[in-house]
Amino acid sequence: MAHKKAAGSTRNGRDSNPKYLGIKVYGGQKIMPGCIILRQRGTRFYPGHNTGMGRDHTIFAKIPGIVRFDRRGKFQRRSVFVEPLVAEGGHSAN
Repeated sequence: MAHKKAAGSTRNGRDSNPKYLGIKVYGGQKIMPGCIILRQRGTRFYPGHNTGMGRDHTIFAKIPGIVRFDRRGKFQRRSVFVEPLVAEGGHSAN
């Protein structure tokens, strides 16, 4: 006798939703407080000045300003920071 699984049984059909990781705001662009700069798995980038890191390693802005990327520290880690916007009078916001 030929063997065939019962109707409705399948081993396929499972697929996860996309996680939309990556850089959301690039260097030189303006950003507002609370806005996400990048979403990542693990710490590919580290938070610098005026940025914070969420539980899932998402980096976000703490102040309004300009996003900058660079390498810092002993191990030349890639970091992200927010440069404060300069007011009309020539003084920084802080």
